[in-house]
Amino acid sequence: MHNDLSWTSARLVVADVEGNGQRPPSLVEVALVPIVAGRVGEPASWLIRPPAPITWQATRVHGITNQEVTELPGIDAVADDIRAHLDGAVVVAHNAPIDLDVLTRELPGWQPAAVIDTLKVARTRLHGQASYRLGALVNAFDLGRDLPAGLRPHRATYDALVTARLFVHLATDADSGPLLLGDLTGAPAAGPRPDQLF
Repeated sequence: MHNDLSWTSARLVVADVEGNGQRPPSLVEVALVPIVAGRVGEPASWLIRPPAPITWQATRVHGITNQEVTELPGIDAVADDIRAHLDGAVVVAHNAPIDLDVLTRELPGWQPAAVIDTLKVARTRLHGQASYRLGALVNAFDLGRDLPAGLRPHRATYDALVTARLFVHLATDADSGPLLLGDLTGAPAAGPRPDQLF
């Protein structure tokens, strides 16, 4: 990956997953939103029947019930489709270790090209926020406006779309434009940039 290039030159995919509440969790819902040439694209999403039931605690968060998924395919039936969207992409997620733990377990052998955690980036670039939870940042920057009807927080498509909007907000500097990939992934570019020389 070229850490010295603008993020707008990379193929990014924002990922959000919802789980069944078991330990470790299995996938119940996945949403992936591409960001290509700096533009947020159309989401792709999958509802999946997990191998173990969805706990009532998980249903209370995301609202997905066992009845909704009982007739749906398991992960094996959709894994190749999910991989096709993810392969070769820089993956963006809010509190990324959680989503990546589930995805790498459910998609054996898959690894992201690189990872950008919008939670870490927000803590670095947005000083003084009362909370860095996704919902709080969505409210602070009005990121939920004009979303398609029927989407709601804690469902994968909603969360992936607002995370994509949050990422674009965080990754674009008002003065200097798009940030470098290395600044966002935590992997600095090789050698000093001109603004680091002075």
